[in-house]
Amino acid sequence: MPTITYVQPDGTKQELDVPAGKRIMQAAIGAGIDGIVAECGGQAMCATCHVYVDSAWADRLPPVGDDEDEMLEDTVCERTSESRLSCQLPVTDELDGLTVRLPETQV
Repeated sequence: MPTITYVQPDGTKQELDVPAGKRIMQAAIGAGIDGIVAECGGQAMCATCHVYVDSAWADRLPPVGDDEDEMLEDTVCERTSESRLSCQLPVTDELDGLTVRLPETQV
């Protein structure tokens, strides 16, 4: 089972074993990780599941779709080239070891 590490703005890390097919956002919500709000429930309609993913992992992630791109324009914290919506990132075996950084705030 792939392990995903969530890093809080203060550097605190929490590792989760996440079944393939589950979204990075769903795993965080299920584990009660602070910093993922997910107001829209994973429909790419709110940007409150914004995370930063190191660019070294970009080729293993699905490309940013039009809806995600539009929502990333509305993040509370700065959008960078590493910004993604965690609701749009399904976990695969290739993502074992992925680390996502959480922004200072979502709302």
